[in-house]
Amino acid sequence: MNASIRLKLFVMMALEFFIWGAWLPLIFGYLPSLGFSPGEQAWILNAFPIAAIVGMFFSNQFCDRNFAAEKFLAFSHLIGGLAMLGLAFTKTFWPFFGLMLVHCLLFVPTMSIVNSIAFAHLKDSQKEFGLVRMGGTIGWILAAWPFTFILVDWDKVHAANAPGFVAWIGTVLGNGLTGEKLKAATAWTYIVAGIASLALAAFSFVLPPTPPKKSGEGAVEKLAWLEALKFLKHPFILVLWLVTLLDSFVHNCYFNWTGMFLGADPAAGGVGIPGNWIMPVMSVGQVAEILTMFILGATLARLGWRTTMIVGILGHAARFAVYAFFPQHAGLIIAVQILHGICYAFFFATVYIFADAYFPKDARASAQGLFNVMILGGGALLANSICPYLGQSVFTHENVTNFKGLFLVPMGCALAATVALALFFHPPKGLEAGKTGH
Repeated sequence: MNASIRLKLFVMMALEFFIWGAWLPLIFGYLPSLGFSPGEQAWILNAFPIAAIVGMFFSNQFCDRNFAAEKFLAFSHLIGGLAMLGLAFTKTFWPFFGLMLVHCLLFVPTMSIVNSIAFAHLKDSQKEFGLVRMGGTIGWILAAWPFTFILVDWDKVHAANAPGFVAWIGTVLGNGLTGEKLKAATAWTYIVAGIASLALAAFSFVLPPTPPKKSGEGAVEKLAWLEALKFLKHPFILVLWLVTLLDSFVHNCYFNWTGMFLGADPAAGGVGIPGNWIMPVMSVGQVAEILTMFILGATLARLGWRTTMIVGILGHAARFAVYAFFPQHAGLIIAVQILHGICYAFFFATVYIFADAYFPKDARASAQGLFNVMILGGGALLANSICPYLGQSVFTHENVTNFKGLFLVPMGCALAATVALALFFHPPKGLEAGKTGH
C-alpha cells in the first residue's frame, strides 16, 4: 500500500478522535457551571447517544449510499465545527442544546465514514487497519495536552516572574486553574475542538476518493439490523447484549464524574489536581489502551471470550473502588487510569471481535451496529440521564459531594455485570476465541 495514503488515513483518524477527545472529558463539570439543571444537562449530554442511535437506523446507511465519503466528511466537519465553535460562546440552554445536537448528528456518522474510507483503501485490512486506527487513540491523547497551556492561571504566572524559559515553563505547568476560573475557561475546549473539526473538513479534500456504495455493492441492505436482532433469541447473545448495556453505563459514569473528582478540592473529597492537568491524567488510559490492544489477541487465545471480558469489566470495578476508598492518594488515582485500556480492550474490543466471529458474514456489519447501539447509545443515554441527578441531587449536600457513595454505584453495577457474564454467558464450545465462523 502507498505509504502516503496510509499516512493520510492515520491523520484522518487522529483528527477525528481529537475533536471528540477535546470537548468530552470536561463538559460534565462545565454544564453545571452554566446553571443548567440536571435534566437540562441530561438532554445536552444525550445528544451524542441519540445521534448514535439515529446513525444505526438511518444516517450511516443513507450517507454510505448517497455521498462520496470524503465529501460527506468535509461537509459534516465544516458545519459540525462551526456548531462546536458556537458552543464556546453559548450560555443558555436551548441554543446550547441545539448546537450540540447539530454537531453530534453530523459527527457520529463520520465515525463510520472514516472506517469506510480506511477499509476502501487498505490492501490488507487485518494487518493495516490496526495501525491506521491507532491514529484515533493518539488523536484523543494529543487532544488533552494543549490544555496544559490553555487552562492556566496566568495571573499567578505573571506574578511569579520566573527567571528564564525553563523556570517559566515550570511555573506555567504548575499553576493550573481551579474552581470557578477553571469552569469558565473550559469554553476553550469547544474552540479547540471546533478548530480541529474545520481542519479535518479541509484535510478531507486530500483524502483518496471514495465513491458512494450502491445497493448490491457491499452496502448493508434495508432493515438488515432486524436480521441481527433475531440473534437475541439465543440466551448467551441476549446476556452479552444486556451486559454490554450495563458495562457501557459504567464506562460513561467514568466520563461523567472523573473530571470533577480529579479537580475537586481534597477538603471536599476530591483529588485536587490542577485544571490544566485533568485531561492529561485522563489520557493515561488511552496510552494504556494502545499497549493493551497489542496483547489482546494473545489474551483471548489464552483466557477465552468470557474470562477476557470479565477481566475488562472488573477493571471498572477496581478503578471505582480506588476512587471511593483512596481519594487522598493522588499518585494511586493517576496510576489507576491505566485500567482504562484494560476496560476498553478486554471488553468492548472483545465484543466487536466476538460479533465478527459468531455472526454470519452477511450479518456481521449489522451485528456490530447492534452492539454499538448499546455501547454508544443505550449505555450512554442511561448514564447521561442518571449521573447528573445522582451527582448533584442524591450525593451532594451543601455543595459537598459524597464521592465515595457516588462511585460505589458504578462499582456495584460492574460487579453485577461480572456475575451475569460468569453465570449466563455460555457461547458454543466450538467457537474458540480468535476463530471466525458461525
